[in-house]
Amino acid sequence: MSHRTAIVTGSTSGIGHEVARRLHADGFNVVITGRNRQRGEQVRAELGENATFVALDLTTPGAPAELAAVAVDQYGCLDVVVNNAAMDYTGYLLDVPVEDIRRVLEINAIAAIAVLQESAKRMDRGGAIINITSRLASIGLPTAAIYSSAKGALKALTTAAAVELAPRNIRVNAVAPGLTRTPLYEAWLSREADPEETERDRVADIPLGRVADPKDVAAVVSFLASKEASYLTGVSIPVDGGYTAR
Repeated sequence: MSHRTAIVTGSTSGIGHEVARRLHADGFNVVITGRNRQRGEQVRAELGENATFVALDLTTPGAPAELAAVAVDQYGCLDVVVNNAAMDYTGYLLDVPVEDIRRVLEINAIAAIAVLQESAKRMDRGGAIINITSRLASIGLPTAAIYSSAKGALKALTTAAAVELAPRNIRVNAVAPGLTRTPLYEAWLSREADPEETERDRVADIPLGRVADPKDVAAVVSFLASKEASYLTGVSIPVDGGYTAR
């Protein structure tokens, strides 16, 4: 059994799935979590030994504490947490219902804060918390204001938590993906009138000239989770092909 344990929230598809794969390959015990039990069990079976799936809705009271406790009970320690679980949302700002705003903030920010709190309490030997934010935490895009607000909150949390948790030897960093070829991206693209033209237009705005692969994001998470990043805390690393550097 590995002596390092990682939790990856929202790890039944997309970026979270690839992060779980990468950390497992790096030698971590990996606790996978999501609301879809079937997909979660498929990921657990794919990873094999030293992987556990917990079906949870992290917005449910007590769920973040339960998740952190499972990691410690199952593997004896908790070293890394990747706050990846999120919902996408677009809508013209002046028309967004308040209940939708609350739901997006609840899933994308409040649940992540609770996971950080409950996990940090159990990181007895220090550790690393990695928040998956977005390029939209740093830029403005029409119809993305609510999603941007939630991801921006997570970015701000990263810097504040990094300072407060440093005496506990807990590092807190963020990874901010740009457009990434996930099932959600493919589904969005397929709904466009001309998917190929739409993708060409989006790629034209990316200096490196391509959409990210989930493996690009997972590689940066892997570094932040490693001992090589032991003096890195409070930063947000854009994985966006240079989009936000323009």
